[in-house]
Amino acid sequence: MAPPPHRRPGFSRKAQYGLFATYVVAIAGTIVAALLLTISVVDPTGFSALRAFGSEVTAPVARVINDARQSTQAITHNVSAYIDAASKNVALEKELKAHRSALIEARALHLENARLRGLLKIADEDAQQVAVGRLISSTASSTRRVATLSIGRNFGVERAQPVRGPAGLIGRVIETGPTTARVLLVTDSENLVPVMRASDGLPAFSSGLGNGLVLIKPLNLGESPFKVGDIIVTSGNGGLYGANIPFARVIRKTSDGALGMPFADPANTPYAVVMKPYLGEARAAQQALAPDGETKEVAE
Repeated sequence: MAPPPHRRPGFSRKAQYGLFATYVVAIAGTIVAALLLTISVVDPTGFSALRAFGSEVTAPVARVINDARQSTQAITHNVSAYIDAASKNVALEKELKAHRSALIEARALHLENARLRGLLKIADEDAQQVAVGRLISSTASSTRRVATLSIGRNFGVERAQPVRGPAGLIGRVIETGPTTARVLLVTDSENLVPVMRASDGLPAFSSGLGNGLVLIKPLNLGESPFKVGDIIVTSGNGGLYGANIPFARVIRKTSDGALGMPFADPANTPYAVVMKPYLGEARAAQQALAPDGETKEVAE
């Protein structure tokens, strides 16, 4: 037989007290709610005071609960950021690598543009230009200092023509082929270049030392008149090299002259301009010694 739906708590005093307390709380809550409702209708001002009192009483608990909620959110955010840190670092490293490559390319283009602007300036100022080419190689271990130019007879290049770069004089052509030419650098010991000091026109001549430097000696032998920092340019004497082409800077004074560092470094000068001789007689003299079409052996 099924038990009745409403069972009495029996003889358990604990159960009876619990049921009685529940009834008392329910009745008291109903009375208090009715009382508050009556006060809110009859006396709104007094009800506002009671409401303010209730807010003050419950404020500490509300603050604790709010602080706990914010702390929980902060902890959750930090944990999420820590988990995502690895993937974000990988993305930032990729972006940094891409920007670094772009920066290197931009610097290379800036340097290339500066060199090309220098060549354009030479072409605008000098009507003696023959052709523009690249220095594609140079002797590394040799008693001679010779470079190879990427243009030859097909571009109008001939023996005994000066070669210069944006920074200054490089040398002169000593041998030509259809598409290449060999250039004797100013640092070669057999390349004598008439020069002068830019500040006062003091005449001198230069010869290469084969180690990247040049030896500058004045025409009037005696105590060296040079000092460190003097700027040396071509003088135009001899008729091969034009006047006032930047040549070298004095880096050390010697007893009878000075050591100079050429402005044009073939290793860092990819472009070069081939020019006509300053005076036609100079090339005629060179051609008499070594006419075009013949090969002149260069000792290496």
